[in-house]
Amino acid sequence: MHNRNIWFWLFLTPVILGLGLVVVIPFIYGFIFSFTDWNGLTATKFLGFEHYINLFQEDEFMSSIWFTVKFAVVTVILLNIMGLGLALLVTRNIKTNNLLRTVFFMPNLIGGLILGFIWQFIFVSVFDDIGTMFGIENLQGWLSTTSTGFWGLVILTAWQMAGYIMIIYIAYLENIPKDLIEAAKIDGANGLQRFKSITFPLVAPAFTVSMFLTLSMAFKIYDQNLSLTNGGPFNSTQMVAMEIVRTAFSDNQMAYAQAKAVIFFLIVAVIALTQVYYNKKREVEM
Repeated sequence: MHNRNIWFWLFLTPVILGLGLVVVIPFIYGFIFSFTDWNGLTATKFLGFEHYINLFQEDEFMSSIWFTVKFAVVTVILLNIMGLGLALLVTRNIKTNNLLRTVFFMPNLIGGLILGFIWQFIFVSVFDDIGTMFGIENLQGWLSTTSTGFWGLVILTAWQMAGYIMIIYIAYLENIPKDLIEAAKIDGANGLQRFKSITFPLVAPAFTVSMFLTLSMAFKIYDQNLSLTNGGPFNSTQMVAMEIVRTAFSDNQMAYAQAKAVIFFLIVAVIALTQVYYNKKREVEM
């Protein structure tokens, strides 16, 4: 038992050190610097809550939060519907199961920057050509307005992440006892009844996991936003992560950007933990 404890801590120590050096210590320093006039190198003056008061009065930061919240709500709903739908499809008894799983998961392996440029070409060039050819005005001028930029980001994210969420649902769907499904069939339950009464309650833990992942991912998205719209037009599709980066490195306001990052962290943490709490509570009720 003593040897097992030694090995346990030997394996765990590098992870704890890495987490502390890369996440915990920088976060503590960043939190402290957010109350100063830190310029990235030195901090000479303590400003108190000045940065925090100013950021809530800044229209650009508040609009980026609102845009990010709308994007997160739409993306979380769409990704979980698509992920569950694809999982139900590839867990059926069809010959191309493994091929379909590979195809659906592959977009997740492509980097966000590359995907952004690929979809930018599709939206700007391909959509415009199709719209001009068939006279469809809605396909012309994509990414030139806030609305098309928003839905372009949603489409890109859904295409990239749906296969990843599918894997989570597959893991739970394949653990559903076959006896329950067979018994329900013998009792005369149709497909919808079996899904509602057996499948859905048993994959409830998957909703907790996938919603947490999609929610945190939607709030933290940056590279797709950068390569697809770059925040345009006029920063109307700029998400919080991009707004913070620009404040820090374009405007060279490091301490102010750090204050924004602290508020951003608190928003994501509160929303994510609240979602996990209520989903866990629903799992027990189901």
